Amino acid sequence: MKHATSRLLFAYWDSLRGERAAPDRAEIEPGAIRQILADTFILELGEDRSPSFRLAGTRLCALFGAELRGRSFAGLWGAAAGEAEDLVATVLDETAGVVAGLAAADAEGRGLALEMVLLPLRHRGKTQARMLGALAALALPPWVGLRPLGPLAVTSTRVIRASPRLRSAVPEADLVALERRRAFVVHRGGLA
Repeated sequence: MKHATSRLLFAYWDSLRGERAAPDRAEIEPGAIRQILADTFILELGEDRSPSFRLAGTRLCALFGAELRGRSFAGLWGAAAGEAEDLVATVLDETAGVVAGLAAADAEGRGLALEMVLLPLRHRGKTQARMLGALAALALPPWVGLRPLGPLAVTSTRVIRASPRLRSAVPEADLVALERRRAFVVHRGGLA
């Protein structure tokens, strides 16, 4: 995982999961991931396993120039929707997370590299009903958000399997930073 957003979301998801394959949707506390909330989303899966956005962060919506809630997840890939369906199928079939490198361009051909993480969630006892994810640009050029991105393309993928060594895959500095952001601190001030 290259992007701090992916690492922080994975660390949070992994801490909730414990020894289970996936945490329950009801356990997700938005305040705990507030610093990355604008890049996160939750997918809802239909009976045919087709994913649609249940929730989508503001920065994510700005990338595509539209409110994504209720829209098809695979629709972000345009003609290559099969790539999105393959990522979703991997998460569902293996109850494992996926990290994907993505590329997209705006109407003027300006390219953008992105990273996405997809993680399984349980919902009302079902493991194939929801997914938690984040999608963030690896760098933010000044034009991002002015014009919507076109279709996504997958440039790389990696499956994140549950194993004891995964906990060490997230750098300790990222876990410390997440805990520090969660704490509310009041500094004594005043006039000198």
